[in-house]
Amino acid sequence: MTISRMSQKTVTFQHPFQLHGRGEIFPAGSYVVDTTEELVEGVSFTVYRRVATQLHMKSRQHGMLYDRLLDINPIDLDFALVQDADPDRPAHH
Repeated sequence: MTISRMSQKTVTFQHPFQLHGRGEIFPAGSYVVDTTEELVEGVSFTVYRRVATQLHMKSRQHGMLYDRLLDINPIDLDFALVQDADPDRPAHH
């Protein structure tokens, strides 16, 4: 049996942003990020490895609110957050 745990955090972008490998530009705002980790068995200390990171994307279509989950690379998310905080960042067109 695999033991897993999930954590959740909120990240906030002040500007529209893009994630590597995705063609769309996402609007500025706050986003919930879920991280799922599994326990690594067979070692003498407790250690978890990340198996999934998902970004919640809220959108409104035909008057209804939808929550879309995107599988993302956490390194790409961290990079986008650093770029967002950079005052000299290039603007998206």
